[in-house]
Amino acid sequence: MQPYLGVLIAGLAATVLVVAIASIALARRTRRLDARLRGITRGSEGRSLEAILDAHLEKVFAVSRELDEVATRTAILEDAQRRAFQRVGLVRYNPFEETGGNQSFALALLDANGDGWVLSSLHARSGTRVYAKAIRAGRAEAGLSAEETEALRQATA
Repeated sequence: MQPYLGVLIAGLAATVLVVAIASIALARRTRRLDARLRGITRGSEGRSLEAILDAHLEKVFAVSRELDEVATRTAILEDAQRRAFQRVGLVRYNPFEETGGNQSFALALLDANGDGWVLSSLHARSGTRVYAKAIRAGRAEAGLSAEETEALRQATA
């Protein structure tokens, strides 16, 4: 072994040198990864990753509560909207020859269920008269004139 002792020492020295270089490279890489990990876990305001996740979870729960409130308000508005006038029919006409223009009208206003009323205005030289007739489920509770019937037909179409 004596003749190979120099070669053996040189080989071990080379191995130690390679291991030392590899250790230095790994140490530098570990420092960079550690710095990135600290940046991720500290966040932009210096908080920990756990604190950031807690804040995001709280925000998710707040949005969920807000969504439930919006759904409740939407249901209330949809119910109220069904009772609002949403179907309209209007007929303008001239019931008397002595008046000029179509100053008289029949106006039908109905909700989603077909409930509402027909408002009629008869304009003459001596004055204007206004009549209202109730409508239930698309049918009049009193007799309708031809113009009122046409306004109701327009509203239900």
